[in-house]
Amino acid sequence: MKLRFALAGLALGATSATAAPFTMEQVLSYPYSSGMVAAQSGGHIAWTRNVAGVRNVWVADAPAYKPRQVTKYIADDGQEITQLVFSPDGTKLFYVRGGDHDANWEAEGGIAPVPDATAEQQKVTIFSVALRGGAPVKVAEGDEPAISASGRVAYVLKDQVWTINGVKPELMFFDRGKDHDLHWSPDGKRLAFVSDRGDHSFIGIFDGKTKPLTFMAPTTSRDGSPRWSPDGAGIAFVRRPGAGGAPQPILKQTPQPWAIWVADATSGAAHTAWKSPETLLGSFPRTEGQANLAWGAGGRLVFLADLDNWPHLYSVSENGGPALLLTPGKFMVEHVVQSRDQATMIYSANTGSASDIDRRHIFRVPVNAAAPQAITSGDGLEWEPAAADDSHVAFISTGSRNPPVAAIASLDGKDRHELMAGDVPADYPGKDFVVPKSVAFKAADGIWAHGQLFQAPGNGNKPGVIFVHGGPPRQMLLGWHYMDYYSNAYAVNQYLANHGFTVLAVNYRLGIGYGHGFHNPDHAGPTGASEYQDVVAGAKFLQGVKGVDASRIGIWGGSYGGYLTAMGLARNPDIFKTGVDLHGVHDWSRFIDEWFGPAAKRFEKGDRDEALKVAFQSSPIADLSRWKGPVLLIHGDDDRNVQFQQTVDLARRLDARHAPYEELILPDEIHGFLRHASWLAADKATSAYLARTLGVKP
Repeated sequence: MKLRFALAGLALGATSATAAPFTMEQVLSYPYSSGMVAAQSGGHIAWTRNVAGVRNVWVADAPAYKPRQVTKYIADDGQEITQLVFSPDGTKLFYVRGGDHDANWEAEGGIAPVPDATAEQQKVTIFSVALRGGAPVKVAEGDEPAISASGRVAYVLKDQVWTINGVKPELMFFDRGKDHDLHWSPDGKRLAFVSDRGDHSFIGIFDGKTKPLTFMAPTTSRDGSPRWSPDGAGIAFVRRPGAGGAPQPILKQTPQPWAIWVADATSGAAHTAWKSPETLLGSFPRTEGQANLAWGAGGRLVFLADLDNWPHLYSVSENGGPALLLTPGKFMVEHVVQSRDQATMIYSANTGSASDIDRRHIFRVPVNAAAPQAITSGDGLEWEPAAADDSHVAFISTGSRNPPVAAIASLDGKDRHELMAGDVPADYPGKDFVVPKSVAFKAADGIWAHGQLFQAPGNGNKPGVIFVHGGPPRQMLLGWHYMDYYSNAYAVNQYLANHGFTVLAVNYRLGIGYGHGFHNPDHAGPTGASEYQDVVAGAKFLQGVKGVDASRIGIWGGSYGGYLTAMGLARNPDIFKTGVDLHGVHDWSRFIDEWFGPAAKRFEKGDRDEALKVAFQSSPIADLSRWKGPVLLIHGDDDRNVQFQQTVDLARRLDARHAPYEELILPDEIHGFLRHASWLAADKATSAYLARTLGVKP
């Protein structure tokens, strides 16, 4: 790391002629592919493709895997397409249209977003489309479709499980809990589900209306992630302690233990197959897919855990015993799926060459041996694997210039090709992108943080811009991102680099990709804002880069990045001269009782009062007296991740101080803007504001 830091600080010079300037419309014209899935029957894959806000479903079939579009939506209407799932025979594809599936909470009354301000209320709706042709057919209003081996559709509507009886929706069964996470048995006759009861939850099985629901070894615990055994005789699930007991400390990390249980699917009797150590490393994982529980061949249960400081795959016998580490090494495992025969796990990981810690590649490993094999490698990035057939893996492929596309490769990686390579608008400016460089820098407390530097060739001192991602469990990469929110940010950073700025995207502590300790630091966020040190370290590093004007440093980011943007303007006006704050958090103290409510409502307070004080002190508004620079506030007022009140409150405080700010408010937009038009407006406003306040000519 020290060597990379030194090299980055000394020579990050030009490698090519100055690129021609491009417009924000051009850089945002990239098609974006995501949501890769495969049919259990094999030979069929599907994904979504978003072109300027118009979302459609694409499929491809073996052996040629030639892509074709199966839906014909034409409007930038902000209606998501998610949860693609094939019928077991591979003749139909089901999908959900509408909603906000990245929300922290549902809108009051369960109202679906309507970001284009249409006069008609939108619904979250399940559709199906025949792979051999024909228009999509509405199945029902609902979410989370699960298709049985016989083709029966189960889905969730208002926290209850429904089905289709002929052509008419009907309640499949009544359960007092809020039901989700539906899984049909291999023979398609029984349905497993999670019944959430608030402070505890059960794994239930529905076996017909003439029989009562069966719950798997019910306790005061929170049970989740039900997985059927290949023969349908058993159910594996994750068990965590129910909510209760004395208040846990807010200001100090405590272990969050969990276990894997196996139940008889008929009687509900269960036993423990694996139990985590009661340590911080043994805590329930918080990366993609969390436990990623899967029932593999040979009676092996596969799961993800951070036991050696990295999110890795392990397997254990269904009967219990020691866990086997399947993916050893200093890297993280992400985007995990099973092979069709359940003998292999396929996953993405940030390993390969030394610089791959800021990339993703596809790997496979048997469920019973620590013998991982690479399927992809190189300077590109790949994620979201799906087992296309017995000899091929589908995934999303990208790099630093070409946007994400569907791709397929043989299991040895030799037969690989992108399915829609080069299918971009004629004026898409990828050839003029800079190739971001991986850098590292040390914070004041000695922690090394990471980032990607976007610097175009050319002489003269340019202003610098710090970009801070949201989440915070995120990692910006050396190219396009597997979340559309951060692919938009990548495009904006390329635009800024093309228009007279040098940009550093900071991967601060709390983010993923660099181990459990980096992801779970002490005194972070509302408990001390320790991660802000990494932002300052990144800014000081940027000030030392040749060609950067150290007196002209701006900052921008969204969500948690909006919080860190406001922190920079409040705490370090000596460094950060201006900023763009998208839907940021500005007062942590508003969340303490929401997150730790029981402690506020009973005699035992724990450290709640001290935590409330620290949360306020860790917020931008605590240092508002030092705020000097101008800021642009951007927020959609139907945000379901960060309350719009956070921006209203900051604006009133800035008014009181007569501090300079501007606003771009997007009525009816959510947190991750659903419309291309909204992103275009926000991104153009961001770049224009930074240019104006940092003295860059248009």
